[in-house]
Amino acid sequence: MSVRVPAKVNLQLAVGPLRDDGYHDLVNVFHAVSLFDEVRAVPAARLEVSVEPAPYSRVSVEGVPTGADNLAARAATLVAARLGTPPAVALRIRKAIPVAGGMAGGSADAAAALVACARLWDDRESPVLSRDDLLELAADLGSDVPFALLGGTAIGVGRGERLTPALARGTFHWVFATAGGGLSTPAVYAECDRIRAADGRAAPRPRVSEDLMAALATGDAKGLGEALDNDLQPAALALRPSLRRTLAAGRDLGALGSLVSGSGPTCAFLAANDEHAAELAADLDGAGVAASVVRASGPVPGATLV
Repeated sequence: MSVRVPAKVNLQLAVGPLRDDGYHDLVNVFHAVSLFDEVRAVPAARLEVSVEPAPYSRVSVEGVPTGADNLAARAATLVAARLGTPPAVALRIRKAIPVAGGMAGGSADAAAALVACARLWDDRESPVLSRDDLLELAADLGSDVPFALLGGTAIGVGRGERLTPALARGTFHWVFATAGGGLSTPAVYAECDRIRAADGRAAPRPRVSEDLMAALATGDAKGLGEALDNDLQPAALALRPSLRRTLAAGRDLGALGSLVSGSGPTCAFLAANDEHAAELAADLDGAGVAASVVRASGPVPGATLV
């Protein structure tokens, strides 16, 4: 069973106060884009994971775990436990989503493994595991995993795992500038808390941006670019100051909007159309401000059998 699963960009990431459970209340407007990993599930004597770059990508897979701590392996184990079967599967992961880049590549692979293993082990006409069951398992794995199942554009609240689909008209065109090396999501959240404490600012209650939702609903790329917002961006920039130069270059080259994607360090730039995206990608690549530059569009569906 092979499943293709998209990357995400956070159009808005509003971070509330730190909760007693160690998480933050979030408003997270997710947007799935056409940059895909593929996970293939093959019957095997035991649980195995292998990871390689997709043939057309320049993604480095250095540091991606291939043991039981890989999120896709954990997903396979959860499905096996729910179905009462041994997790006897080899997961072959081909990556085009940047690793530790703020685009939920690991979460995407976990979502793909949920779908692939459920179909591999539960191929009846009326499967035991419904889509809602998979969403429940996804929420157990991480805050971004449920959206990777759903795809499209959605608002996530709580830790980001409680999703409501959002109306998005038309297609939006993106350019992503990746950085050499990743950023730790927990480290970025900790830095966000540190900056707020140092400034003496209480974390605001997170709210959905009305301007952003209106731009999505009308397909207004210019309005969307102006409404992009990420509360984690100051923390990501503090930990990786070179990203300031990348963001500035994209703005100077005519991007409609820019932001650090999620916890970074990938920077996302919104273009007016496909032609503009091609020009912007070429110019950013020539500016030498990123390890690599890729184009994508969205929204696209979530984890899908291929």
